[in-house]
Amino acid sequence: MKIALMDSGIGLLAAAAAVRNLRPDADLVLSSDPDSMPWGPRTPEDVTRRALAVCEAAAAHRPDALIIACNTASVHALPAVRARLEPAIPVIGTVPAIKPAASGGGPLAIWATPATTGSPYQRGLIRDFAAGAEVTEVPCPGLADAVQWADEEGIDRAVAAAAALTPPGVRAIVLGCTHYELVAERIRAAVQRPGAAPLVLHGSAGAVAAQALRRIGERPPAVPGARGSLTVILSGRTESLPQAALTYAEGRSLQAVSRVG
Repeated sequence: MKIALMDSGIGLLAAAAAVRNLRPDADLVLSSDPDSMPWGPRTPEDVTRRALAVCEAAAAHRPDALIIACNTASVHALPAVRARLEPAIPVIGTVPAIKPAASGGGPLAIWATPATTGSPYQRGLIRDFAAGAEVTEVPCPGLADAVQWADEEGIDRAVAAAAALTPPGVRAIVLGCTHYELVAERIRAAVQRPGAAPLVLHGSAGAVAAQALRRIGERPPAVPGARGSLTVILSGRTESLPQAALTYAEGRSLQAVSRVG
């Protein structure tokens, strides 16, 4: 079994770690384009062009499925990628976990990039899945970039600024950018109020990993102790995991439990 994941940068680590947890024997191909980050301010046409290039670099390794582990790419490029690669390679997009967050009741906040916050796409998801809930959209300028480069001070500043915009009564936060899942506990610590009910964070990594395995269909169970390989593609170049990725638990675990591809 081989599963590819794409993102603009290291936001794909969370979904890759979720796949590795479900199928330790799966070979993983991680394709990203750090040379052109950030993608958020780019035009939809530019995002689509770059996403297609990143996906085609992964598709050259002939995976059984491809996860678009990037909210921005899913919004703008998912139809184009599917048109290019399916049905030969099933393509799974990433959608912010607004529906499960709203089903939990209580006020919720959606942390997302400034480009996504207030966008017709996100407003449509709120309308479709959280119409009866109290929803606050929280822009997080600079957070994805700070996570990408493991800029500790930048992460602290961006998280603090977003936390200040998050109403005190919020009971759940949707992490609307895959990069944010890598600093989920720092977000929780910044927003959790003393004496309040535990804050619930909703990411997408687990759901897209499970959906990728469903799309592949029935396969033989993993052989106990088997370890899948890890292939890393950075802006078209076959490399190792970047140093910034190894500052996060997901990156370290992938490196530790994978064979070099």
